[in-house]
Amino acid sequence: MDSGIRPEHGDLIIDCHAHIFKQDMPLRDTPRHAPDYDFTLEDYEKELDRHGISLAVIAAASPWADYNDFLVDSIAGNPRYRGTVILEPSVERYVLEFMAQDGIVGVRLHMIGLDKLPDITTFAYRRMFRRIRDLGWHVHLHCEGRDLPELLPVLERAGVKLVVDHLGRPEPDKGINSDGFRALLRTMENGRTWVKASGHKRLGPSSTEYLREFVRQCGNARIIWGSDCPFVGEEGMTYQSTLDWFLDAVPDAEDRRRILGLNALELYFGASPVKQGGPERS
Repeated sequence: MDSGIRPEHGDLIIDCHAHIFKQDMPLRDTPRHAPDYDFTLEDYEKELDRHGISLAVIAAASPWADYNDFLVDSIAGNPRYRGTVILEPSVERYVLEFMAQDGIVGVRLHMIGLDKLPDITTFAYRRMFRRIRDLGWHVHLHCEGRDLPELLPVLERAGVKLVVDHLGRPEPDKGINSDGFRALLRTMENGRTWVKASGHKRLGPSSTEYLREFVRQCGNARIIWGSDCPFVGEEGMTYQSTLDWFLDAVPDAEDRRRILGLNALELYFGASPVKQGGPERS
């Protein structure tokens, strides 16, 4: 197996999905995970430097709900990073504008492990989606594949840019023939939807097939890669194994360049995260 792209090859690699946290951060009620260790930006940077990763995107993680303070404080003022946050739909635009100055570019909708999906057709959600759209941010969606046919049409109507986690988490028994997988393929035709090749261990042995099918049907233009470091719940994984999985699934050199680097550069780093005319910190 290819042992990985190395920095001496001159390839730009951007990790579009990682988490940072401290174990003393306030957990939400009944979290899916409760890590008993810290994983700071400094810890993560060691992995990036070791593997020749140029830039990265930090995703808010569900155990801490909308406690985004540590994430925002960690990446603020550091051009190597962008971030997505979890927010209540009542969030005011001024809060988003201040977060934009600190490198935040999207809002993560975390729909995994809920007793019932929230109604994202309500005014509160429609208002938040409009603010996300007006600021040029994106909605960062994490849900089970079976829920995509319900959620995707609402987000399409909202006109937002959309990034879907973990190849859309197809239903294991149906895989690429599932309704959710097909719905995501259709939605990617709108030109403002991206899918993230990440979390392959969470997807089981068919993860390679899922990624190859996306490349076959959609080309390489709006697929991005993420490690899911530090692999909460799967801590036995290594960072290199996530690259090896990708390189095994995507053998074409041009596809690799687009998915590992150029697509994410355009999506996350193509313009300054600071909105012109927005508020300034004192």
